[in-house]
Amino acid sequence: MTFDSVMLANLGGLGAALCWAVSGLIAIGPVRAIGSVAFNRVRLSIVFVLLAAAVTVLGGWETLTARDAALLALSGVVGIVMGDVALFWSLSRLGPRRNAVVYATNAPMTALLGWAALGEGFAVTTLAGIALVTAGVMLAVFYRAREPATHRWEAVQGGIGIGVAVCLVAALCQAAGSVIAKPAMADGTDPVAAAAVRVGTAAALLLAYGLRPSQRAGIAAALKPAVLGPVVVNGIIGIGLGMTLLMIGLAHGRAGVVATLSATSPVLILPLLWIVTRRPAAAGAWIGAGLAVAGVMLIVNR
Repeated sequence: MTFDSVMLANLGGLGAALCWAVSGLIAIGPVRAIGSVAFNRVRLSIVFVLLAAAVTVLGGWETLTARDAALLALSGVVGIVMGDVALFWSLSRLGPRRNAVVYATNAPMTALLGWAALGEGFAVTTLAGIALVTAGVMLAVFYRAREPATHRWEAVQGGIGIGVAVCLVAALCQAAGSVIAKPAMADGTDPVAAAAVRVGTAAALLLAYGLRPSQRAGIAAALKPAVLGPVVVNGIIGIGLGMTLLMIGLAHGRAGVVATLSATSPVLILPLLWIVTRRPAAAGAWIGAGLAVAGVMLIVNR
């Protein structure tokens, strides 16, 4: 692995984290308005059309083999259909800050699955970095969770235990999806084409599910301008750009490292929430963020 490929992998993971931090804030309103399934169905369908058009223009389809397309499709089913539905279900219960931090557990999960399924080894400093990032975000949520929730985004709807459990399932699905996609990306598949296959598979399944009579109301509500606008913006940032950057990271780096860097979205979301809610995070949250940053430095400077 060359220096340039390591740099691309690191930038891909960190870029995806920034996209997911921003898109997580945009998603909370429409998810609570129409539900996680309808939200994902609409945004994935729109983003697939945009990605497919980009791949056609850029000529990326020719980089896909039948084997790689199958792996990416399976990755989409596990990581997007199962993972994102669970993720946004828990988002509607926990709010963006708690949800993003719990979801960060996908980093050690990916590292463990990458070691078991792909034989990925890690230097001691890299393992220390993964541990610091995970500990940092957990410390951040511990201290933030003890504060009174005065902003509507911080409100917990329903039991917090079930929200956390579902978010952990989402993290596991994301980890498995990344590990499944890694061999296809290692074969040289175009990252935009890979994102299009994953998104297209997920969109097709969710659209088929949406044919059920009980799901049609969600589509109608999603087409209202006040809801559709944020859904489209969320999809472009979180799925279109974020997933493409993740695929770039997986093409050039170890799945566990890329997942850890992409899991730093809770660190990035703290200042964003400060701006939106006008309430700074507690000192313990910033200490956790500092640990996470130290972990990132260990990883990128290994």
